[in-house]
Amino acid sequence: MALTQWSAFNLTVGSFFILIICVGLMCKVFGPNKRFGDVVPVIPFIIFVLVVFNIIYLLIASFIGPELVSLVAGVITLLVGLGTARAGFLQPKEIWTFAEKSQWEESWLAKSEVSAPKVSDMNIIKAFLPYFIIILVLVGTRVSQNVGMDWANAMKSFTIGTGESGIILGQNWNWAVLWSPGLVFVLTALITVALHGMQGGEVKQAWINSLKQVKGAAIALFFGVAMVNIFRYTGMTNPDLVLVDGLGAGASMLTVMAKGLADLFQGAYVIVAPLIGVLGAFMSGSNTVSNTLFAPLQFETATMLGMSQVLIVALQNNGGAIGNMVCVNNVVAACATTGTSGNEGLIIKTNVLPMIIYCVIVVAVVAVAMALGVNPVPLAA
Repeated sequence: MALTQWSAFNLTVGSFFILIICVGLMCKVFGPNKRFGDVVPVIPFIIFVLVVFNIIYLLIASFIGPELVSLVAGVITLLVGLGTARAGFLQPKEIWTFAEKSQWEESWLAKSEVSAPKVSDMNIIKAFLPYFIIILVLVGTRVSQNVGMDWANAMKSFTIGTGESGIILGQNWNWAVLWSPGLVFVLTALITVALHGMQGGEVKQAWINSLKQVKGAAIALFFGVAMVNIFRYTGMTNPDLVLVDGLGAGASMLTVMAKGLADLFQGAYVIVAPLIGVLGAFMSGSNTVSNTLFAPLQFETATMLGMSQVLIVALQNNGGAIGNMVCVNNVVAACATTGTSGNEGLIIKTNVLPMIIYCVIVVAVVAVAMALGVNPVPLAA
């Protein structure tokens, strides 16, 4: 919970700067006036939306748990933002729009045919119903477990795995099936077929599209988990071998890498931590994979340096989220969707600046916390 809270808090502070910067960049790059200052009239609405989002975001991070933080806050804020924008609340008097199409740069134009979006007469409540189901189930189970209800604890304790006595390749593993958010998503997807009255062809296409979207991250995750276990549990067995100063035989690959980072960056490691998370997301296309690969490394390094493990791993989590701005998979998918393939380098170059600014902000938040002696969960080295 402490890791969830600090991950959310760091991003909350940064969000007030980064969203204004991103909208300003849109005005600078795509606006008819090519001026960053054109963002000023919409800043009041940006702040309103951020306040709504961040209040929900921090409440969920503080009292419910990690699974729902982004999902619930995003869905609720989307509904609030749509409603208030349609009502004209805090909307600028002058409507911002693009210049005439004849003035567009060549890189803005689609180079391949893009199919028109399917028009649906479904009402907004019915469209969001699957999300509401997911939210109700996950909130209900997590809150019930947090207050000690027996039925929720029983769901979490129902596991499939080796158990304490079963060993596979030297490791125990257990999967809390009924507690897995993934199971909730899959079951909700099946229920949605009936709720939305989908035909067989629509169901097939939906699953095909979904599998295409997740297959890249899934492949990276499968091999990432395997690689991390090799990092953690593979050690040299020669009793006379000294791998790194202070580390002898039996030290895992993860420990050796952590020692190297600790020796190289020392007190400046707080600056490096989110950049490692960015690197993981850039390579793999997923914050989940980035955390799987590098969170144990960040934890070990923080321990060796005597830094707060929670704060450093929170920076890893922040970096993985921020890295989605320049993630190759995301940019390629966006260009393919809009028919603008070939602009991937330009998009990544444009997004580097807000990415760096966001990293600087979360580093500053954690640096101040460390200077004040904050350590949410002190753990011995």
